[in-house]
Amino acid sequence: MKVYAIIFFSVVFISNTVRAQEDILLKDYDPVSIYNIPKTKIAKAKFPVVDFHSHPNPKSEQEIREWVKTMDKFGVAKSIILTYQTGKSFDSIVNLYSKYGDRFELWCGFDFTGYNEKGWSKRAVKELERCYKMGAKGVGELGDKGLGFFYSKPTPAIGMHADDPRMKPLWEKCGELGMPVSIHVADPMWMYQPMDAHNDGLMNAYKWRIDTQKEGLLTHGQLITTLENAVKENPKTTFIACHFANCSHDLEILGRLLGKYDNMYADISARFAETAAVPRYTKRFYEKYQDKLVYGTDMGTDPEMYELTFRILETEDEHFYDKNISSYHWSFNGLGLSDEVLKKVYNENAKKILD
Repeated sequence: MKVYAIIFFSVVFISNTVRAQEDILLKDYDPVSIYNIPKTKIAKAKFPVVDFHSHPNPKSEQEIREWVKTMDKFGVAKSIILTYQTGKSFDSIVNLYSKYGDRFELWCGFDFTGYNEKGWSKRAVKELERCYKMGAKGVGELGDKGLGFFYSKPTPAIGMHADDPRMKPLWEKCGELGMPVSIHVADPMWMYQPMDAHNDGLMNAYKWRIDTQKEGLLTHGQLITTLENAVKENPKTTFIACHFANCSHDLEILGRLLGKYDNMYADISARFAETAAVPRYTKRFYEKYQDKLVYGTDMGTDPEMYELTFRILETEDEHFYDKNISSYHWSFNGLGLSDEVLKKVYNENAKKILD
């Protein structure tokens, strides 16, 4: 009788296990780490921080005041606001954020209106100069995921890439005015891969997937080339490649550029999930290129977001999850960066760019 009972319960257990494996949808999978290992809570960044990649998400004075309180709490001395905007839209953001002194620095976009028309470059340079007089300290975020610049407002520039000859006068004017450029090219490689069982970043990749069959779309490698061409041809202009230039899968692609061009930097924003999955490899990269990386977020203004980024950079915590910054199913690990590296990434490299 005992033997039958054991067999019965074993069958039930196996049956339930198989059923769970077959019935749980991947989108609902939400693992929780059970490891009894250190869990560090970061109350404030170890050193003062300049956030090189934020946006004007708060739209009211009350929301901005709350953001400033959060910045104070976590040691963020300044946030660079990448507005994308030109014209009256940029002016309205200046009027709203300029009340907070040097806590925020506003960067404008490029006005691509009529970019296919004769004389566009001169008109765009004129608007850039006007934005500069209004208080713009840099340009960004410019975005090209393969079809051309489409972030700047009010007009996207389909077919216009960083190395287009029409962009030359704008890059030169940025260098002349001392306006750094924040530029986003491509997206993480998982977004280019087939959305199938072999894509280990599937859930996040599916949300941001790139339609590689779209006519006229540049590949990841071609977009990196457009960026390099612009950096190489405009040595007096400082470029900041957003999100590790979207080379998280192979940071040496970015490393080659950072090592070759004095006028190129990279921000680490919104790629914490991708790089915290491979902490030893990532830490070596930070150490090697510590003079060329700047801190950034690009993930809103919530306190938990800042806490997570500092935990990843400062601690050696292992195997922890956070679904608030991505939809990946993999766990994160702390990098345990040295004080020397942290100081440079948090603020010293920013000062070199901004001064």
